[in-house]
Amino acid sequence: MPLVKIDLIKGKKPEEIKQIMDVTHHVLLKTFQVPEGDRYQIVTQHEPYEMILEDTGLGFSRSSNVLLFTVISTQRTDKMKQDFYRILTDKLKSECQIDSKDVMITFVTNGAGEWSFGFGKAQFLTGDL
Repeated sequence: MPLVKIDLIKGKKPEEIKQIMDVTHHVLLKTFQVPEGDRYQIVTQHEPYEMILEDTGLGFSRSSNVLLFTVISTQRTDKMKQDFYRILTDKLKSECQIDSKDVMITFVTNGAGEWSFGFGKAQFLTGDL
């Protein structure tokens, strides 16, 4: 059920974007134990001047391959989130050739009542899910 929003700089080929999305979903399956068909992803492409993600004083530079992942989800444990960070950056590097310094991830946590998957119902509250 996590909704994953991926922001990136324009210029990637459709198959590259699909691979990033597939890798991300695989990591979610592994770290959050979500069902295979529980896939909600949105990619937004930006002009280079529309996306500035600096190093927060850590002393490194990002490239034009920079990706920002915003994961909107119900509460997850710190271990689950740390595993997600580590495994996602490892897989993006090995499968998509994206350096880990170019990957920024943030979680936005909400509760069961903040989700409606259709039909005007809060399925987590009604027991449908």
